Amino acid sequence: MLFDTHAHMNDPAFDEDREAVILGLKDKGVANFLNVGCCLESSKDCVAMAEKYPFVYASVGTHPDSANEVNGDVLAQYKEMARHPKVRAIGEIGLDYYYETVPREIQIKAFRMQMELARELGMPVIVHERNAHDDGMRVVKEFKDVTGVFHCYSGSAEMARQLVDMGWYIGFTGVLTFKNARKAVETAQRIPLDRIVLETDCPFMAPEPFRGRRNDPGYLIEMAKKLAEIRSIPVEEAIQITTANAKRLYRIEN
Repeated sequence: MLFDTHAHMNDPAFDEDREAVILGLKDKGVANFLNVGCCLESSKDCVAMAEKYPFVYASVGTHPDSANEVNGDVLAQYKEMARHPKVRAIGEIGLDYYYETVPREIQIKAFRMQMELARELGMPVIVHERNAHDDGMRVVKEFKDVTGVFHCYSGSAEMARQLVDMGWYIGFTGVLTFKNARKAVETAQRIPLDRIVLETDCPFMAPEPFRGRRNDPGYLIEMAKKLAEIRSIPVEEAIQITTANAKRLYRIEN
């Protein structure tokens, strides 16, 4: 059974049929997913969803696009939420220089503050990094005792190898199935299988042949099929390995 390591099932795109989608996942081979916080309010929603469904987990944190909200009070609330047994990571946090709706210095400050929180709590992090490879690596190297996953990985295979050597996992979305996904495919070929996790980042980036549709964890099998093709292994082996990796990343024993 599959484990979607990065979903946004609290997104408004699911307002009309969220319950039906979630309850139908086991029939599509998905045993678990982790719902990822992007700001204080969405983090609260993620915890509530994890409380409602026994097979759902949560993370809490502020995405770089909302970095302006990060302050001592917000961090204190994340610290309290992180006490919940279903909260398994701090994230998604990081840097996004694609649009730069928030100045870089504010993003970096918020990233560091949340990395410090993860270090204090001894929790893994979920890092969103887009067009900010140098600064992203610089910050994570400041926190050598904090690791987690670089989700929706967009860097080079060489950078991924550096991260793996530092104890990080690499997350692949539906981008892995796209015809022009040369960098993602090369990275998936060159890093150890025991450091790869699969994710949808739903409702965004549905895989081929569903590209352009609303994504959901039920499409995760397409990423597993592509990884199996890239690594020349059976699909069941790709599922087994990546699910074991997800549980190790999020420290889930059952």
